[in-house]
Amino acid sequence: MAKLILFDVDGVLLSEERYFDASALTVWELLTSDKYLGLDGEAFSPAPSEEDIRAIRKTVFHDDEVLSFIKGRGINANWDMVYLTFSHQMLRVLAEIVKEDRTFVEDFLKEDITYEKLGMLREKAEGLSFTPDYATFVPDFSASTAEKQAILLYLNDIAWNALQIETNVFSRSSVLWDVCQEAFQEWYLGDALVEKSIGKAPRQTGKKGFLEDEIPIVEPKKMAGVLQELKNKGFTLGIGTGRPTIETLVPLEALGLLSYFDKDRIVSASDVLDAERLYPTKAPLAKPQPYCYVQGWLTKDVPVEEAINHPLPLSKKGEVYVVGDSLADYMAAKTMDVTFVATLTGLSGQKARASFEERNADYILNDASEILSIFAD
Repeated sequence: MAKLILFDVDGVLLSEERYFDASALTVWELLTSDKYLGLDGEAFSPAPSEEDIRAIRKTVFHDDEVLSFIKGRGINANWDMVYLTFSHQMLRVLAEIVKEDRTFVEDFLKEDITYEKLGMLREKAEGLSFTPDYATFVPDFSASTAEKQAILLYLNDIAWNALQIETNVFSRSSVLWDVCQEAFQEWYLGDALVEKSIGKAPRQTGKKGFLEDEIPIVEPKKMAGVLQELKNKGFTLGIGTGRPTIETLVPLEALGLLSYFDKDRIVSASDVLDAERLYPTKAPLAKPQPYCYVQGWLTKDVPVEEAINHPLPLSKKGEVYVVGDSLADYMAAKTMDVTFVATLTGLSGQKARASFEERNADYILNDASEILSIFAD
């Protein structure tokens, strides 16, 4: 097989900024909208100004400290970021309610948290004097060394620490995670496209979406030239991304970059979710699990089961390359034992260099356009 390069998208080809904006807005909606917890319904609007968006993100992610912490623990999916941040604040709400009605909180945490149960909590919290404190996120999670998807399970430990109630409702396969995922998709895609993504009409209408505001990291014409030169050198190009399919294909096509990638090697978060639904006992499969990159290496013509169960490590250094900006990408590449190429264009920018150097990343680039330097004759 020809040599293969698998690119992440966010933080490598496209800026993550709008994804982080949508994540913050989702957490804000889940807490304030009367369609969810409704803690301050008057504050919510489906069409915030750019100034409001900046302020909401600054608050929800505590000047991006929360984002940096989550990504530093190997979590790269925005859906997981939303789930962690919202669930943490919801537990703080429950910590206030448990003082007066322990039975309600015990019952609430016995089984999956659905839309209906969020409505029950909204009614219970009506009149409660509660102000979200996002600065508590990092201290609470720092008590654990959990990484990757285990950090989602740590919410159950936080519940015990805060409430002295044992629960196992928090996980990547929970109904509440689906609620967070669907709410995020509404923000990112907007009214016009969200139904195609999640298979249902938006719960909250009036959202424009961010798909038309994508920001390329490298000037598209320059990046197109780099990708073409890689193909000229005999490389096959693929993608392994935490973005859903529509959010991957539409912007890359608009920027003139999609045609350079083998369509059977473009593996998105939609493919990951489909794989998890087919084989729930194998979940989670999102990065830093290597599934999306293994499937991209094998191609989507290969059955999902074979990709999930393919023996690792591949031991394909110098043959298979993963280009990513995050610790999650690094972990996936390490599990596969393939060459990892770090780009310093993610959330931490140049500050990430020290972390990648400490982990002995094979290559560290200022941006993806420098990849040709690796293969210079």
